[in-house]
Amino acid sequence: MPPKPIKILVTGAGGQIGTELVRALRQRHGRDNVTATDVVEPSPQAMAEGPFALLDVTRRADVAAAVESRRIDVVYHLAAILSARGEKNPGLAWEVNINGTFNVLEVAREKGLARVFCPSSIAVFGPETPKENTPQETVLRPKTMYGLTKVAGELLGDYYVQKHGLDVRGCRYPGIISHETLPGGGTTDYAVAIFFEAVKNGRYACFLRPETRLPMMYMPDCLKATLDLMEADFGRLKHHCDFNLASMSFSAEELAAEIRKHIPGLVVAYRPDFRQAIADSWPRTIDDAAAREEWGWKPAFDLASMTADMLRAVSDKKTRGLLP
Repeated sequence: MPPKPIKILVTGAGGQIGTELVRALRQRHGRDNVTATDVVEPSPQAMAEGPFALLDVTRRADVAAAVESRRIDVVYHLAAILSARGEKNPGLAWEVNINGTFNVLEVAREKGLARVFCPSSIAVFGPETPKENTPQETVLRPKTMYGLTKVAGELLGDYYVQKHGLDVRGCRYPGIISHETLPGGGTTDYAVAIFFEAVKNGRYACFLRPETRLPMMYMPDCLKATLDLMEADFGRLKHHCDFNLASMSFSAEELAAEIRKHIPGLVVAYRPDFRQAIADSWPRTIDDAAAREEWGWKPAFDLASMTADMLRAVSDKKTRGLLP
């Protein structure tokens, strides 16, 4: 008999990462074996791509019902309120990021799920954390609601591994750059918006200072890291929910300069807002030796190759009249 297919549920599937992760998972596991969930319905096109269910992760009974009715084996828990939006509505960030994560882990424990992915973020770091080559084990004293909820999420996931034997995994995502779905309220959003504005208008107003350097990652590497970690041998993992993850680091002006190699007339103005203080509290470069050693992590894209591919994709959207 063929092996039983793995049934997967993705929370926050309408977000920047979720949109593309669902497609990648369906390519691997089959269209009907991956259920996308979110608090709002996606576009009709996305609805037609595979199973979808409305799901609010702050309602534990609803999470349990979705897992049970769809015979779920694995959950990718992406539902979260990100850094900038979280500072505007800290109560919502707490409710979704803390209580929502606890609900998912409790349901996973109760239903005996095989594995749960709970991503973290570089937002767990704070001003006291070393800025260069930020180590795997270091000071975690974030100054944002998003950051503190992600620290709690890491510790909660590790608790479920040690206390309940639940296989929970996660990595600290840097800023994610993609052309499929616009980001949803993060401090690194400029690194996506600048591509769309460069192609549309040839100019961009950046909300960070030009010298602000942050760790970033292109979406194909983000998906690769997520899937590779979830498929790694559990026995090789010394860490579980808090892997540092690195790909490239650049400043806002370095990104603009790279884009100017393709669009020489790009004009960028720098108008820092409240997100500058958040960015200043985060690392500039990350040491991800643990991820490389324990599950073989290795990125494929650098600044030059990512920029060229992003501009190609965004320009294609413009040609087809699909730019937002």
